Formats: sequence, C-alpha cells, structure tokens
Amino acid sequence: MSESQHQTVLLDEAVTALVTRPDGFYVDGTFGRGGHSRLILERLSPAGRLLGIDKDWAAVAAAEEQFADDERFAIAQGSFADLSQLVTQRGMNGQLAGVLLDLGVSSPQFDLPERGFSFSQDGPLDMRMDQRRGQSAAEWINSVSEAELSRVLKEYGEERFARRMARAVVAERQKEPFTRTGRLAQVIKDANPAWEKGKHPATRAFQAIRIHINNELSDLEAVLEQAVQELAPGGRLVIISFHSLEDRLVKRFIRRQEQGDALPANLPVRDEQLNRRLRSVGKAQRASDAEVASNVRARSAIMRVAEKLAPSVPGTITRDAREHERSNG
Repeated sequence: MSESQHQTVLLDEAVTALVTRPDGFYVDGTFGRGGHSRLILERLSPAGRLLGIDKDWAAVAAAEEQFADDERFAIAQGSFADLSQLVTQRGMNGQLAGVLLDLGVSSPQFDLPERGFSFSQDGPLDMRMDQRRGQSAAEWINSVSEAELSRVLKEYGEERFARRMARAVVAERQKEPFTRTGRLAQVIKDANPAWEKGKHPATRAFQAIRIHINNELSDLEAVLEQAVQELAPGGRLVIISFHSLEDRLVKRFIRRQEQGDALPANLPVRDEQLNRRLRSVGKAQRASDAEVASNVRARSAIMRVAEKLAPSVPGTITRDAREHERSNG
C-alpha cells in the first residue's frame, strides 16, 4: 500500500463528532497522512484553525506539502503529550474546541519495511515513530534483560508466552545481535507454541515492543489530562483506539472525569465539589461492516467521544446531599 492509498479509519464519524464549532481551534494530535485533518478543514469556516501534531518527520513533511496554502493550518513535530506546551505557544490555553487522537501506527509507517514495524516484511529493526531520537528496537532488544523483555511482552502485548519468547530472544542474541525484523519475527514465531488463526505468531510481541519503544501508553495518559485542561466548555475529545490496553485506559479516564473526585461515602457535598469535567457523548463506536470489508485494519478500531463540562454553579446540591438533608429534617 502506498502513502496515497492510506485509508483513514472512522473518518466521517470522527470529524462529525469533533467539529461542533466551525470557527473553533482544533488539534489533530496524530496527523499521519492528513485524512482527518483534510476533512476537519473542509468543515471549518475561514475563522477556524487546526493544529496538526505528529512524531514522524515524514508526516510533518507531508503536512507541509499538502496544506502549505491553507493559513488555517499549522503542523508541529513532536508528541501529542506536548499538547499543553504547543497550545501555550499559540496563546490558546483552555480555548480548544476539540482534540482528535487516532492512536497506533499509520499505514505508511507499517507498510514501509525500512521503518521496522512489520513482522511480515524484512527491514531494519527500528520501530521509532521519530527516527531522529530515542532508542531503536534493535538497541533495546540487544540490551534489555530477559525479565524486562518478558514483562513488556506480557503487559503491552498481552502475550501468553512472553517468558518463552523472551528466553528465546536472549538466547539468539548471544549468537548474533538482532538487526532485522525478519530474524526477530522468526525467533518469536518459533517460540510461540499456539498460533492464533488468521494472526501472525509475532503480532502481539511486535505490538508490545513498538508500544514500549514509542512510550505510547505513557504519552496517552499525559495527553488525556492535558486535553481536559485545554478544552473549552463544550469542546470535544475524540479518540480512536486499536488496542485493548489503549481503549481501557481511555474508557476509565472518561469514566473518572464523569464521576468527579473521589469523596467519602455518604458525605453531603455540593455538585461543584465533585469536579466533574467530562461527559460521554453517545456509545463507543466501531467501524461498519462495509468499512472493515474495504480496510481490514478497521476491524479493531473503537472510537470514544467526550465533551468538556462547564464548571458547576456554586451552591448546586447533589442528589445525595438533598437526600441527606431530607433524612435529617
């Protein structure tokens, strides 16, 4: 698949959920190859603004080429975990109309063997979204302890045979350091005693290594908190996940923000004391059968949408507090 063939998952659904104010300031935290950004810009008025963010320098170059003539658009190279810093630089703290995150690896990254993400195409063992910084997968694989490798495979890949795979990788690297994806995939494949139908035996392991190398879960935790701070009341947070760990993290975060701060049970409190900051918008949404049929990578996608709440009016009493007052006369 070439870059021009990259198919953006849940394109219309995500942008429709995101853009509620055509004149607002929006952030596409995972520009990729601009599928979502292009449609967002179509929905914005001349006064609207869009900031794209991506770790990948190739994505930044693509953005600069595609939208060079659109004054409403700007691109920043970096992690979406730097959201607050980037928003501060533009004087838009607490004023965002929406933040979109399309998590995981884009098709151009995954399909180019030289990027080192693929277990089915041999290439340099890299896996960095930003190839100009950080430790490559090869550097990490050749130095990590067996125990730590096993932990990463189990925790981030939910791999049942993490210990067995880690043991095999450490044994093989003693013969010769790993430099290519093909050799690593073969070693992991040979160490996997129970292949899942329709799935390469190294799928979970490669996914786990990629998540670790790119700090994907810690970056996600960071941006969720920052997004709530930077959204204006009524602003939307739209997140598309492709991994169960990511989706659970997002789901639990939104639920905590809906419930507000944890307070002692049976304590009469006013609504503003709960500090509820988000509300869910609709149910979690998956790609349609038609989209999955045309793009197999959409099958694991799940989208969640939340909206920033306005601060509670001081003096508003919660239902629990009213019931407490009634019972005490």
